[in-house]
Amino acid sequence: MAQNRFELHEERLATTDEKGHRVYLHPEDVSGKWKTRRTFFYRALIGLYLILPWIHFQGKQIILLDIPQREFTFFGQTFYAHDAPLFLLVLLAFVFTMGFITSLWGRVWCGWACPQTVFIDAIYGKIERLIEGKSRQRQKLDQAPWNFEKVWKKSLKWGLFLIASLHISHSFLGYFVGARKLFWITMSPPQEHMTLFFIMLFLTGLFLFDFGWFREQFCLIACPYGRLQSVMMDEDSLVVAYDPIRGEPRRGTVEKSDEGDCINCYHCVKACPTGIDIRRGTQLECIACTNCIDACDEIMLKVGKEPGLIRYDTEAALEGKETKRFKPRSFIYLGAITLVLSILGYNLSQANNLKVTLIRGTKVPYREQVLPDGTKQVRNLYRIRLDYKGSTHKEVLFRLKEKASQEAVELITPKNPFPLDGGRSRNAIMHFSFKPNFLSQGSKTVILQFVDKKEKILLEKEVRLVGPLN
Repeated sequence: MAQNRFELHEERLATTDEKGHRVYLHPEDVSGKWKTRRTFFYRALIGLYLILPWIHFQGKQIILLDIPQREFTFFGQTFYAHDAPLFLLVLLAFVFTMGFITSLWGRVWCGWACPQTVFIDAIYGKIERLIEGKSRQRQKLDQAPWNFEKVWKKSLKWGLFLIASLHISHSFLGYFVGARKLFWITMSPPQEHMTLFFIMLFLTGLFLFDFGWFREQFCLIACPYGRLQSVMMDEDSLVVAYDPIRGEPRRGTVEKSDEGDCINCYHCVKACPTGIDIRRGTQLECIACTNCIDACDEIMLKVGKEPGLIRYDTEAALEGKETKRFKPRSFIYLGAITLVLSILGYNLSQANNLKVTLIRGTKVPYREQVLPDGTKQVRNLYRIRLDYKGSTHKEVLFRLKEKASQEAVELITPKNPFPLDGGRSRNAIMHFSFKPNFLSQGSKTVILQFVDKKEKILLEKEVRLVGPLN
């Protein structure tokens, strides 16, 4: 039998009871240097999230993921559906970056930048504390019968949760619809944009459920990153850790003269948003939020002892070993990041170029015809696919590079110059008409140029012309 509610079996979560039912946590408020730093950082992240959709650059929203039009704009650069491989590179870069960061600094993402932590701690948690009070008051209210006080406090809290969720969901949609466009849509009746309206309702409900009620359960049950951290971390990774050499044995377990610095107050456990006891070592449920550091430092100062019993450190350092900051694993992650970003950078540098694919016409490789003057003419048919990644309209002229080829070969196409719109793929048909004697032993390679109005050569492609043997 545990001595108190914080002394749980090592295989049991603090968020469940003996029967596996949910235990709703009410972490105690803390103050300290880490709390102050995280609060400042959270506010900056939330401000960035809310402001970005309203910023325009070069006539476009700075970040706009227009799925129906298959246009994706990032800081003035627009990508299209055929740029999907670039998104794979971005995803790979993110995965390797997370691996690199975790190998050095542990779960710093979870405690400092994850939307789950940021929104709950900076918005929903503050609303809850404002309406229901401190930890013990909230716990007492939950355990109380449904009376007038409980009804109005819960109703007000969830009403404010709903307003916050609506704001977050609309800001989220602003990245996909456009913030300015979405503003005017919200001024019109819902039936005019029913699909968007139902998407908004779904997102609002999802945020309300997750940030308002599910909370730490997402980190414990659903988050894949929490499961992968053990693969990315080792004894040299920076973690929020308790120093057992300094802290043990705890107060009340041995003679006073033999006690360590830990006074066994459980303040670190009470402040933890996932309910773990950090003194048991690095655990899957730890999100590195630093609440336990500030909680312990506060107690250490009150009892006249040096802060830092719980701190950022490595397991190697806690065992008296030397911490190796960069190990082969970190260099592998860094190398993978460099490779992926190099490939991505090269592709981005080519983003506004014209991509052309030439496919020879089917059935016969060439056709012969006799002109009215009795001379023979050979025609080669090519189908041309033009992928233009620019953002402005462009007129492209087809022409042959060599003067001799220009004089001997006639280009026959419905449109020349050929119009191209930004981010659109278009197909064209081109006939190459020439006399048989233009060829050498039945074939010849010419250079087809694609030129804009300013006579700038956008691209050159080799075209192999074939015909009868001379």
